[in-house]
Amino acid sequence: MFKQKQNPNIHTISILVANKPGVLVRCAQVFARRGFNIDALVVSATVNPEFSRMTITAQGDPGTLDQIIKQTSKLVDVTHCSEHTGIDSIDREYALVKIKHSPSSKIALNKILKKFHANVIRTEKGVAIIEQSGTTQELDELEGLLKKFGIIEMVRSGKLVMVKGRQAT
Repeated sequence: MFKQKQNPNIHTISILVANKPGVLVRCAQVFARRGFNIDALVVSATVNPEFSRMTITAQGDPGTLDQIIKQTSKLVDVTHCSEHTGIDSIDREYALVKIKHSPSSKIALNKILKKFHANVIRTEKGVAIIEQSGTTQELDELEGLLKKFGIIEMVRSGKLVMVKGRQAT
């Protein structure tokens, strides 16, 4: 249904770190020193509570990214750092979108939501809250279509990534 556009300057990096204070700041500083802006950051616990997984989406030169990965890998409390592409991994985002809503727009809205496998999770007082999970491109496309209803507020999770097969992310 959706064709994934690959931009060689948008990168998804996964970092396995010790679940300790200050680790996030040290990792972010490596990106900042090299002039990479972090577009999205997701940090969550792993199955082992001693470790957390950081998933960072950033834009920049692939050569500079290689240096960032090498420097980040050398940090204390970093166990593993690597870049992931759509070839070796699966990635998804989650979004909540609050839009203006009226009974007259219900049919048109439901048609759009069905195409994107999105759901209305709450309606009240002329407002609907929609949830969607999917690729970055899918979320971007739905956002574009929902603008005609009037987006009041939107929150996106940033990418979550997992390597395909038995290999650990």
